[in-house]
Amino acid sequence: MAEVKLHYINVRGKMESIRWLLTVAQVEFDEFFLTTREEYLKLLNDGDLMFQQVPMVEIDGMKLIQTKAILNYIAEKYSLHGKDIKDRVMINMYSEGLMDLNEMIITLPFSTDEKSKLDIIETKAKERYLPVFEKQLCDHIYLVGGKVSLADVLLLECTLMLEEKFPGILGDFRNIKSFQGRMTQIPAISRFLQPGSKRKPQQDKTLTKTVNEVFNYNIKIP
Repeated sequence: MAEVKLHYINVRGKMESIRWLLTVAQVEFDEFFLTTREEYLKLLNDGDLMFQQVPMVEIDGMKLIQTKAILNYIAEKYSLHGKDIKDRVMINMYSEGLMDLNEMIITLPFSTDEKSKLDIIETKAKERYLPVFEKQLCDHIYLVGGKVSLADVLLLECTLMLEEKFPGILGDFRNIKSFQGRMTQIPAISRFLQPGSKRKPQQDKTLTKTVNEVFNYNIKIP
């Protein structure tokens, strides 16, 4: 059994970025999927969820929650967080912008007006987020420090998800497209993109049903 254990629902959601980062760090992990409310309540009753939320990651004898904290810990542990404090703050700024964009994508299954939400995502991606990374990658192989970091992993994950929704969205962002090509040549990433890996498929409306059952929410399925 792997020393790192992930606790979440069997979907991408907020855990997918953690799966990506562990993959790039070449860390094996096991997954424990919540399928019933009883399983979630057990984590609560055992005191494993500080703020009663998942994702939760067991690593180095700790039970970590909060996605940013988990990502930063993994990035620090496996040298994916820059060489110094200035690198780290840049990596964090890029990463948090990508997490904002990612959040819009992963919450699509909960939208009552998916078309309008897609329009908003496409506009913000093209006008607010992608130009930042396109400019930085104009004369840089990677976003910060000349080596792969947390920010690069999140950029690859996010842009691949954008292309699932908007196939031609990177047409005007050639530097990002070239960056994708470099990243997908990394052996661990190449394997993760193959069928049968631990990468999760696009989310669908079944996610809402599972969330309702596990967390006792009353989200209406659009």
